[in-house]
Amino acid sequence: MFDLSENLRFSVHGGGDSDGLAGLVDGFLRGLESLFSSPIQESFNTLLPGIAAMENIHPLLVHFPIALLSLFFLLDFCASILQKPDWRGAAGWFLYLGALFAGLTMLAGFHAADTVAHGENVHEIMETHEHLGVTIFSLASLLSVWRWFGKLPLRGLTNYIYLFFAGCLCVLLVFAADLGGLMVYHYGVSVQAVEALEPEEEMHEHHHHEHAE
Repeated sequence: MFDLSENLRFSVHGGGDSDGLAGLVDGFLRGLESLFSSPIQESFNTLLPGIAAMENIHPLLVHFPIALLSLFFLLDFCASILQKPDWRGAAGWFLYLGALFAGLTMLAGFHAADTVAHGENVHEIMETHEHLGVTIFSLASLLSVWRWFGKLPLRGLTNYIYLFFAGCLCVLLVFAADLGGLMVYHYGVSVQAVEALEPEEEMHEHHHHEHAE
């Protein structure tokens, strides 16, 4: 009689020097075991090292109002042109969430301005960035209240005025994001210099043209 137990073997093959799928699963399980057996703070630092390295959460939150409010304007504009009421309903929820995250981002920005070290050359830029943040939150809140409680339907001239302010909101987002990038990438606000983290001779450089050749 043919014995399957003696002749059937299950194996997971990998390529090269790797241990294949079995090694990948084993490494994953070992990582989980190490993660859950460590203290909470150490586990958090291991799981999300980028967030753990932040001095504040403002850079993390800022992406949400940019994405949500931009989607709101684009969807609302397209819905107005194409006469899609359902799209306008969805756009409204992007607006409400965007206004909420704009408020959270603004508060986190105030905390960052008070705690992050910066020089006089950055202070004026930071002040303008703060004013733009307050204006964005105020305008997003105004548009939210107008949309939620407004008795006038968003049609005709009323709709054009509403879309104009929504467009202004997106323009303000661009300027605020630009100043934020200027402070971080040009002046290095809240960023540790690469030279301070790695020896000069070990710094990694990309030579794209050489690789292309």
